[in-house]
Amino acid sequence: MDKIVALCKRRGFIFPGSDIYGGLSNTWDYGPYGVELKNNLKRSWWKASVHNRDDVLGMDAAILMNPEVWKASGHLENFYDLKVDCKSCKKRFKVVDLKESNKCPECSGDLTEPRQFNLMFKTHQGAVEEEASLLYLRPETAQGMFVNFGNIIDSCHLKLPFGLAQIGKAFRNEITPGNFTFRTREFEQMEIEYFVHPDEADKKLEEWIEERYNWYINLGIKNENLRKREHSNDELAHYARACTDIEYKFPFSSAGESACGGAWSELEGIANRTDFDLKQHAKISGKDLEYFDAESKQRFYPYIIEPSGGVDRAVLAFLSDAYSEQEVRGRKRVLLSLHKDLAPVKIAILPLLTKRAEIVKLAKDICGNLKKQFYCVYDDTAAIGKLYRRQDEIGTPYCLTVDVQSLEDKQVTVRSRDSMQQERISIDQVAAYFRDKLGQD
Repeated sequence: MDKIVALCKRRGFIFPGSDIYGGLSNTWDYGPYGVELKNNLKRSWWKASVHNRDDVLGMDAAILMNPEVWKASGHLENFYDLKVDCKSCKKRFKVVDLKESNKCPECSGDLTEPRQFNLMFKTHQGAVEEEASLLYLRPETAQGMFVNFGNIIDSCHLKLPFGLAQIGKAFRNEITPGNFTFRTREFEQMEIEYFVHPDEADKKLEEWIEERYNWYINLGIKNENLRKREHSNDELAHYARACTDIEYKFPFSSAGESACGGAWSELEGIANRTDFDLKQHAKISGKDLEYFDAESKQRFYPYIIEPSGGVDRAVLAFLSDAYSEQEVRGRKRVLLSLHKDLAPVKIAILPLLTKRAEIVKLAKDICGNLKKQFYCVYDDTAAIGKLYRRQDEIGTPYCLTVDVQSLEDKQVTVRSRDSMQQERISIDQVAAYFRDKLGQD
């Protein structure tokens, strides 16, 4: 994990938040390449979850919601972690993370009795901080889709089964954030709320588990680093009848375990939330949220299948899975083998001799033309070998080099990141070549 963190800062993926002021614990800023990777990942998820399906629509709900929403959802009553404090070193821990219930994992000191700790961030609306103005930063994006169920039905005239998809920020006042971007207090979620007839819920749950698992595999996650884990009854959320986690073998240790071999941790959860949410919001709001089935002439509350994944955790998983080190001609080569759809930069254009103005002009002209279809960068700040290594660390699939011969034969050299093989391509065929390799129209 230390190597991943170092790479992220060195190459502009992820920086510590508020770095020049000494940082703010467990906050992270995405740099130029990090935000490209993050946006590519969200774009891929949106394409797979919304654009490529006929039964899912997107939406974007407000972060601030009426406090009654959190009463109906059960967050005010149930969204707690049990915490303990060490009497010696004063550190705080989640009870669920401890191997021994009465000893500190850091200094072996005695622990306090467990206490409940609500994970929602509080804020106030308006100029006066009074109880009437109390609001919460949303701890999940899901509730915005549930409270808009009636609006979506009325405006889009959808028939079951159908889903709503959303990507957005959520906030949880975690007791023990850490492991880089794996657990933070501010994070992004990719969530789908899929509304189904109660009789179809079990079948649809299994379908979504397979679809979401395959999404990670298709984008390059190694099979041996991904698994499905079904929740036992005693770990199910208060609203869930069943849940299966898609877990990734992250390169860090969990509490009380060795870092060797990594730790299996949740990447995404797919849950059967039953009809709990719609019933609760109907009860508290007084609004009718039942679905009317025109064929059977029946009214009922649909069950909800919820695939819910973390954007930041997914970015960390893809970075970890793509990272490798190789020895090439006696030198270490750091390689980030990101899937072409996720790679922040698709093509790097590199002039071999910057002292030749005509070479620089040709390289910049090629870069300008390719930018109309792909995200490209132009770089002439180092020798060609160093430029290649820099792009390998960023995960750029292809480098295009313009040299002296290019001025004569109107060809350029294209180097593949993964194979390091090079081939000469005619300049007028370059765009078509990359459309074929990168799969873009």
